[in-house]
Parts: sequence; C-alpha cells; structure tokens
Amino acid sequence: MNSKVIFLLSILAFLSFSQLALVSCRKAKTNHGLDGFTLDLIHRDSPLSPYYNPSITPSQRLRDACHRSFSRASFFTKVSIHPTTPFNHAIQSDIIPIPAEYLMKIAIGTPPRETFAIADTGSDLTWIQCKPCTHCFEQILPLFDPRKSSTYKIIGCHSNKCEAVGGTYCVRKNVCEYQMRYGDNSYSIGDVASETFTFASTTSKTKKIHNNISIPHVVFGCGHDNGGTFNNFTAGIVGLGGSKISFIKQLDKQIKGKFSYCLIPIDLSAPFSFPPNATGKINFGPKAVVSGPNVVTTPIIRKYPDTFYYLNLESVSVGEKKLKFKSSQFMSPSAADEDLGNIIIDSGTTLTFLPEEFYNKLESTLVEKIKGKRKKDPLDYFPLCYETKSVVDFPKIVFHFTDADVELVPMSTFAEVDKDLTCLTIVNGGDDGAVYGNLAQMNFLIGYDVVNHKLSFLPTDCTKH
Repeated sequence: MNSKVIFLLSILAFLSFSQLALVSCRKAKTNHGLDGFTLDLIHRDSPLSPYYNPSITPSQRLRDACHRSFSRASFFTKVSIHPTTPFNHAIQSDIIPIPAEYLMKIAIGTPPRETFAIADTGSDLTWIQCKPCTHCFEQILPLFDPRKSSTYKIIGCHSNKCEAVGGTYCVRKNVCEYQMRYGDNSYSIGDVASETFTFASTTSKTKKIHNNISIPHVVFGCGHDNGGTFNNFTAGIVGLGGSKISFIKQLDKQIKGKFSYCLIPIDLSAPFSFPPNATGKINFGPKAVVSGPNVVTTPIIRKYPDTFYYLNLESVSVGEKKLKFKSSQFMSPSAADEDLGNIIIDSGTTLTFLPEEFYNKLESTLVEKIKGKRKKDPLDYFPLCYETKSVVDFPKIVFHFTDADVELVPMSTFAEVDKDLTCLTIVNGGDDGAVYGNLAQMNFLIGYDVVNHKLSFLPTDCTKH
C-alpha cells in the first residue's frame, strides 16, 4: 500500500471513533451488572469535550488525522492478509493505540481512582500506566498507584490468567509480566495483575448517573514503562476485541458477551459540525441488546486473529445496480470457509476502504449515476469528488452483508472536505482488503453478541438514543 493510499484511508480519522465517555464515580457499591450499564460518548473535538480546542482549524485536524491513522490502516492489512505472521498479544503486536479514538472514563482500584483509557475494538489486553514508572508518557490525571488499592493483586507466572494473556515472561520471581509493542513504535511494559473496575452508568434519556457497577478481578496490564504516540488525555487502552483476554470476554458473566454503541452523526456538509448537547452511547450487557422490526443481523465470522470482528460482504448496490464483492487478498485459511469473513468492522477506522479492483467498479458505477461537476481534490487524497452545488442528489448505496442489507446514510458517505468540495468517503485500499469504518456506522445502533457470533444493525437517531 503506497503512502497516498494510506493517507487516503486516514484523512477523516479526525471524525473517528475518538470520543470520550464522560462519567463520574461516586461511592462504589458491588453490583454484578444484571441490568448492564451505559456510558456517554463525546467526540474529542466536540465543544462538549474538555479537550476541545477552538483554535485548531479543520485543515489542521485533517493533517493530524493522517498521522494518527497511518499505522492503523497498514496494521489491519498486514495482519489480515498475512495470517501466518505471528500475532503475539503480549510480546509483539502491531495493534495501533490511535491517540484520538473513543475514550472511556473508568475508575480502578479500591478506593476507585478515575482515569481515561482508549476504548478499542482492535485491541485485547487492557492496560494503564502505573506507579512506579521508569518511563511514562505525560497524562493529565495522576498515575494509578497500585500500592494504594486494597484489591490490587499481581498475577503469578504459572496461573491460567497469565497464560491467557499470551507470550508473557518471568524475570522476577512469580510475577507475570507483559510487553506490548505497537506498529508505530509505541509500547507498554509492566506487570499482569487483577483489579476492581468501576463504571458509573447513565440512563439513556436523562443521562443522570443511576448506578455504579463494580466488577472485581479484571485482568489488566499495570504499565511501568510506556512510551510512543500516546497523548496526555489517556492513560492506556481498554481492549474490546474478540480474544479471551479482552475486556468483553472477561466480563462475560456480567454482560454475556453483549455490547453496543450508537454514534451520533457529524454534519459533513458543514465540516466538523456537531449536534448541540448530543452524545453517543456505549452499552454493556442486557442494555446492549438490539431489537425491533427494522433490525438486521449478520454473522460475526471467527478467524485469525480473533481480536477482530469479521463480517461477510456479498455485494454493494448503487441505486438498482448490484456489484458482487470479492476480495481474494483478504482471506484466512483458519475460517471454516475461506470465502467468508472478507471485511473487518472497526470502531477506530473512520473511512470505509475496499480492494482496488472492486473500488474501481464502485467508483465507475457512481460516476454513471451522479449528475454533477467532478472536481479535483487539491490535496489529491480523494479520487471521487464533486463541486458541491452542482450535485442534485447522490444515489442510494447499500452494503449487502450475509442476511443483512445496510443502507448507508448519505451524509456519512459523501463529505464536504473543503469549501464546495464533496468527496466519497469510501476509498481505494489497494490490494489490501476491506474495513467497514465508523462513518458508515453513524446513526445505527450496532450490537455485538460475541457469544452467539452475531452483529446487528438498527437505523437509529443516535442523538435521541
């Protein structure tokens, strides 16, 4: 994949799954989460975010987005196209800790200490920075001090929990240690431990805190040596991937493998515009069940690596014309049928990107359907752009997954990336596979059931969910 393609995949990452769960934790009480829990989600560049910087221009955000997304785009293609390459969750990993993804504000330990961590469906091991720290990146909130928590417990070298992390090592006597190294040269090294995690749940409508959920014995990494591209408003990562060490799998007794999110739409006709006072949601447990007459459900395909959520894309429709999808490069022999699981759905990738051969067919079909004046992107990132005022209407685009037809929201598919310049946000990924990005997921309630291996879409006004 050349640099232009990767920049193309990156350019809208400023709209990515980079939002902030703003919750506060009062005196925690033990609750096994029978009703599940819900957290608010706010885009990091929204005026509602404490990190909002009005002095940064949209152009600067675009440039920043290119840097944030470069490694993530190459990571997916590297791991998915070359399944024989070792994917060691502890010793060597190319998972990308994009600093501008969704953040969850959580509380760790007893008494609970609040901190921020990136919520990432492309990661498994949850870790945060801890004292004592031989080398740490700067963060706003104090470092977690395990010596001040009565529930902190080191995991021994020979325990099943240490083995579940994978690739751990023992230098000190009976202390399970991990080492995460990322594709952008970021890293975290520390002890594998267990601790109580506390979440302040909110109601869907009033957004008032109504219950604190405290979950004991969560296995995580206590990082004593960390560095790289992390920024100062996060302390680590919450892994929401599909492996057995992920946060989702560890909370199986409480949430039964279910979580969902609803991303509020960003007005792409007015660059970087947010609905006033609106936040998205991420739900865990029974609250994450997606139901209703308009729900469509597609299988989650299990294959290597089990971190990622693979779906099967059969075709894409533009208006009445259906294009059969095939991605010969994006296969893994570990699937029961190597033709299944040809696209990753990812919360941390903004654009949707498709293999070059198929993308070219899609673009040609769109050019036939769209009546408007084509206009060159001066930055040469987007290949299909139009003079905004010249286009009367854009055609309907439907992604046909197995058993689930998902009609994309037009305002998330065509973005005004510059003054009077509207471009397609589905892009050419070269020969390197396919990722269903979060722009295509906006204004859908998307539910994951990792126990029954199903993913559901429900068209939803996420500003009201």
